[in-house]
Amino acid sequence: MPEDKTKIPDHLLFTDRQIADAFAHIEQLWPDLIVSQRENEGTLIGLPYDYVVPSLGNGSEFAFREMYYWDTYFISVGLLTTGHDELAAGMLENMLFLLKRYHIIPNASRSYFTGRSQPPLLTTYIFDIYDKQNKDEAWLRERLQAAEREYHSVWTSSAHPNWRNVFEGLSRFYDINVLDHLAEAESGWDMTTRFQGKCLSYIPIDLNCLLYKYEIDFARGARLVSDEDTAELWQERARKRADTITKYLWDDKAGYFFDYDYMTQQRSPVWSLASFYALWSGLATPEQARRIVEHLDDFMHQGGLTTSKSPDEYFGDIPTQWAYPNGWAPLHWIVANGLKRYGFDFEAELVSRVWLSNNLEHFRRNKVFREAYNVVNPELPPKPGLYPPQIGFGWTNAVFVDLAKNFLTPEELAQV
Repeated sequence: MPEDKTKIPDHLLFTDRQIADAFAHIEQLWPDLIVSQRENEGTLIGLPYDYVVPSLGNGSEFAFREMYYWDTYFISVGLLTTGHDELAAGMLENMLFLLKRYHIIPNASRSYFTGRSQPPLLTTYIFDIYDKQNKDEAWLRERLQAAEREYHSVWTSSAHPNWRNVFEGLSRFYDINVLDHLAEAESGWDMTTRFQGKCLSYIPIDLNCLLYKYEIDFARGARLVSDEDTAELWQERARKRADTITKYLWDDKAGYFFDYDYMTQQRSPVWSLASFYALWSGLATPEQARRIVEHLDDFMHQGGLTTSKSPDEYFGDIPTQWAYPNGWAPLHWIVANGLKRYGFDFEAELVSRVWLSNNLEHFRRNKVFREAYNVVNPELPPKPGLYPPQIGFGWTNAVFVDLAKNFLTPEELAQV
């Protein structure tokens, strides 16, 4: 963080040409990432609307053809920012189609992914479309009812095959095979140091913040139809969840939220950006938010925010690409918007600009955006994961355009 917390450093100010070139590349790439898959094909599930896949592939045997749950949400953010509203709305309908057919929104639209989901963002997606496209109350009611089914049958169920509600009303990540590494894949952070190889034993801060957001969104939906009694019931559930999260996941001495091992009754030792979901969702108190933001510098590096605080948090032999020194687009989006929500406007802009600068420099050198970056030393490749590093890349492109639109000046966006 710069010493002067009122002035953005000069090297993080961009020309309108730099931004315009990046936007043009992203706009030209969207059609190449669109898949139209109406019928089942082997393990690939047919979907009623076109969708955007994360990547073009990288020339290896690994390639994306399926639609992923949380990737799709972050991709939609960029699509809505750049006027592709119909495509974004269709991808939401694909999610609802999968939920109706499989009683879960799978990790991705493959038959072998139906035993787990991914971080739940359905209500946020619904309200994004509702607000942007001025949908009517009937449209909203039908889709929130579907989200309530997901909330009850998947995320707050206390029985197999969706045994996620396991501790004081709080939920964990899960997989129908009851295996730690597959539950960790549901977290989207596959793989991470956060859960010390025991994901099924952990109550994750990000997941429970997302469920808090569902409860707040259901309350909002009820108020829109003047159902104050139902709205208050959802508000009370949200208050109870926030209180329980603070009781078990908040470390008052450290001033930070940590994942909680409910089997050993200990918090994870791993400092990660997942704590910032408490700001993005609105769960944190103003005092908790202030103390969390005091740790922002611990994650900030030349190219952006590291996913976890330090390399000393590595656990086990499985490659952990969702850890130091890597930085990821969706987490920068969560952090920046969480900071902005609590009035940390300078910090939100700085996080956005550092991330945008890293993306722009990589684009200048290579003419592509990456799935993830080594933000500690941006000239080096990111720490490898279980699959080859990807270029393309859906949510990186989307987060780039959204953060640029929301945090850059009109002068920098003059040619967009």
